[in-house]
Amino acid sequence: METKEAIFAGGCFWCTEHDLLAVAGVIDAFSGYTGGKEEDADYMAVASHATDHREAVRVVYNPEQTTFKKIAQFFLDHIDPTDADGQFGDRGENYKTAIYFADEEEKIITQDILQELGGSHIYDKPIAVDVIAKMPFYNAEDVHQKYADKNAVHYAIYRKGSGREDFVQNVCQIREDKKVVWKD
Repeated sequence: METKEAIFAGGCFWCTEHDLLAVAGVIDAFSGYTGGKEEDADYMAVASHATDHREAVRVVYNPEQTTFKKIAQFFLDHIDPTDADGQFGDRGENYKTAIYFADEEEKIITQDILQELGGSHIYDKPIAVDVIAKMPFYNAEDVHQKYADKNAVHYAIYRKGSGREDFVQNVCQIREDKKVVWKD
């Protein structure tokens, strides 16, 4: 089976990884780091801003079951795409959102869906998701992989306490109330 990969930075990689694993056609997802000039990264270096890396997630998917576009749309519905300074309780460059494109087609798809999202009137502020060419990705330490499964109670408390859970539910309700659906 041929697979493809995509990389997304959505703030806390525990939450982004957990959300993206729910997309039909996604085979696996890995928490990690991307975007820095350094040749490697680890949690302490990224958390302390010693590198330019962002927490990110590398998604492996079956292109016969889903597309880069559908995964990116799902991703955008599970972050605050208007927050230019991080995500929810996590602040700073290492938590800023981004969609990393592998080629010109993915870049155009990303720009198109961000424009569509901006015109949807779901948000009152401009879209602030960065569009960046794919860079080397470094897997996070094992403790961070599938964190939501290994530490379900802590993860649930963190997700709720950060405000992410309520935000995502609110966006889903707004989409339903306004009958806003993504274009295929």
